[in-house]
Amino acid sequence: MSSAGNTHNPALWGGRFAEKTAASVAAFTASIHYDARLYRHDIAGSRAHAKMLAKQGLISAKERDQIVKGLGQIEREIEAGTFVFRPELEDIHMNIEKTLVEKIGPAGEKLHTARSRNDQVALDVRLYLREECRNLIELLAGLQKACVVLARKYQHAVMPGYTHLQRAQPVLVAHHLLAYYEMFGRDRERFSDALKRINVMPLGAAALAGTGLPIDREFVAKELDFPKVTANSMDTVGDRDFIIEFMSAASLVQIHLSRLSEELVLWTTEEFSFVTLADSFCTGSSIMPQKKNPDIPELIRGKSGRVVGNLMSLLMLLKGLPMTYNRDLQEDKEPLFDTVDTVSQSVAIMAQLLGNLKFNEARLAKGLGGGYMTATDLADYLVRKNIPFRQAHAIVGRTVAYAIDKGKELTELKLAELQKFSEVIEGDVFKVLSIEGSVASRISLGGTSGKMVAKALKRAEKEMGITA
Repeated sequence: MSSAGNTHNPALWGGRFAEKTAASVAAFTASIHYDARLYRHDIAGSRAHAKMLAKQGLISAKERDQIVKGLGQIEREIEAGTFVFRPELEDIHMNIEKTLVEKIGPAGEKLHTARSRNDQVALDVRLYLREECRNLIELLAGLQKACVVLARKYQHAVMPGYTHLQRAQPVLVAHHLLAYYEMFGRDRERFSDALKRINVMPLGAAALAGTGLPIDREFVAKELDFPKVTANSMDTVGDRDFIIEFMSAASLVQIHLSRLSEELVLWTTEEFSFVTLADSFCTGSSIMPQKKNPDIPELIRGKSGRVVGNLMSLLMLLKGLPMTYNRDLQEDKEPLFDTVDTVSQSVAIMAQLLGNLKFNEARLAKGLGGGYMTATDLADYLVRKNIPFRQAHAIVGRTVAYAIDKGKELTELKLAELQKFSEVIEGDVFKVLSIEGSVASRISLGGTSGKMVAKALKRAEKEMGITA
């Protein structure tokens, strides 16, 4: 091991300093307590870097092998829980490098040739996010499958559709569930698109200006399965756009989960009683023995605040930073890690919850009464009789007001009563005014008719690889 280090400051960067770092400063600047999770990615990057240095003649093949072997030992120790992380070494990069030097001697001191912690951390985070992006894409596919399976189970059940939380028009339960299938599908697409910009190799930018040593960035990219390398060294070390893009997509996922959670919370109330959650996904009250609380949807709904807050935190972190790397960027990891953990857990448990959820079809049917939900169907009926829609709208409005005054549903009005408002109304109107007729009539592409929903279900099952 080299004896040229500074005796006053033992840090790997301490040659310039005559005094030891204050304990309070070391504690304040340390990140090892959270960035230790990047150990696999840091080691993978260092392996590839060592191979490139040997290929370019910057280290010997023997030194490369020593480095690779030493890194393997460190990785196994971390995984076994026997590795001792030292806060005074600040971060995962320096903990690994210092231990490597202690294990293999001078060869370990050559590993940092032609790189900086600035491009090293950028590499680690990109490797980490590439992995987590793919994991979330898979988790979302699982959630989509849960929506499709539940939709198939209740393919023919009808429920009230709402606008403004007021009963609006009848829809198939499957149609409602497939709305979330579409939402989560867009979420997967966003992560897939973000992955294109995450999956770019940054190592070789060094501190900010690149390096004068003859490195081969394309070789490292190939070793680490990156399709391309970053184009500007200054942008590379200061760029966190790819994290913001990921966190933005993750925030949308959590917002979609929150919307679904809100509906589940409403639907499990005694007032709705549309669904029943499995006991294993609920909790009780410490004082009220009758309670069965929908805690999982409530917590998912609540966690949307922290996920969006994490996104805002990173946006504010970047907004005032000049080029290139600034220590502020150390603050990107805690909100990122928290977002990854929160969203991944939320997606996974929501899929499990949906797999154990039951719709109460009798209560759904009861909820279809009242609210004059087929009023629009009456307007469409008049349009088919060649009455302009605005006139039809006014006619139906007066008809509904009359029905309200009489305390009747539209289907309870006699033909003569309906004909008071328009002489074109005939006996076939009652088929139009039925719940079944209303649902069946929604034949536009993307509509809730049984025919259209059957097609949508078939398409979704094909996309998800679900076989009957």
